Amino acid sequence: MNYKKLHESAFVLDSHCDSPLRLYDGIDMGKKNEQGHFDFIRMKEGGLNAAFFAIYTSNKLEPDAATRKALQLIARTYDAVEQNEDKVGVALSLEDALELREKGLGAIFLGMENGLPIQKDLSLLRLFYDMGIRYMTLTHAGNNDICDSCAPKEKKWNGLSPFGKKVIKEMNRLGMIIDVSHISDESFYDVLKYSKKPVVATHSCCRAIADLPRNMTDQMIRDLASHGGVIQINFYPPFLNKVYADKFWPLCDAFEAAEALYKGNKKKHEAEYNEALANMLALERPSYKEVVDHIDHVVKLVGVDSVGLGSDFDGIEVTPVGLEGVDKLPVITEELVNRGYSESDIHKILGGNFMRVMDLNF
Repeated sequence: MNYKKLHESAFVLDSHCDSPLRLYDGIDMGKKNEQGHFDFIRMKEGGLNAAFFAIYTSNKLEPDAATRKALQLIARTYDAVEQNEDKVGVALSLEDALELREKGLGAIFLGMENGLPIQKDLSLLRLFYDMGIRYMTLTHAGNNDICDSCAPKEKKWNGLSPFGKKVIKEMNRLGMIIDVSHISDESFYDVLKYSKKPVVATHSCCRAIADLPRNMTDQMIRDLASHGGVIQINFYPPFLNKVYADKFWPLCDAFEAAEALYKGNKKKHEAEYNEALANMLALERPSYKEVVDHIDHVVKLVGVDSVGLGSDFDGIEVTPVGLEGVDKLPVITEELVNRGYSESDIHKILGGNFMRVMDLNF
């Protein structure tokens, strides 16, 4: 089986890409940019047909600031697409994405990472839907007014809040997919209890392989699958491999501290920034084959219909070896072929499974 032709024949979808953050910093997505993981040139080279751009806001922001930031990120995304209409278009539906593919263009969907910008106001949720948001990750690295996060030890709601239950109902009504990445285990089970439609984990991995709260347990994966949902495997090396994660986090913390100083005074702190970056990058990283290990685990657990790809490109400091950017995506297909997956199964993993959930929600 020729993996290159197989990759070209599939509809390849990445359910989570943080490139709006780079657009916010003024990066031109119409040109190849070696520093990031994604641009529209490399999107074409990697055979990626559709990407969900994550409209991310930090839980550290005040609600008004989060809403403002979300609006800015959405605006920058629309601007970037308009400036590159020969390469991509905004998609609001599956039909839009398929039509763009027929024209030789990539599809850019919008998802919101963290429900903080809706400010405990369902009218704002509806407004963001009208702006193009087609999924919402309920929270990020902190508890919010919707639900608890997997990150803090202290929980606020022990699952969904009363408002969160209303959010689930309204997202179902609107046709906005519910994303359970980042939320606590208790919140996850509340979502399954109250959602009438299949839900997704747009960028998560398997806790059985890498025992981290951010990843999903086998039972969670089983229950997600039994409700018709999909887990989209994250490419972030610490989520792929716990041994690597334990070595990586201290280096990452040091880098983030140096980066904050560097942004404040580049000339004064350039040397310590470069040293912290070099130390973080020098750590031997897992390869792209470990992404496929997580795919294998899900397939053995629940079958091939419940797994896909959610890279987290441009939202992660490091990538797997061999998967340094969106242009490298065909290595995933090659590895799936090498492991004996059929053409139809590979089509499902590369995008078909997530598209099925989109179709059931939209």
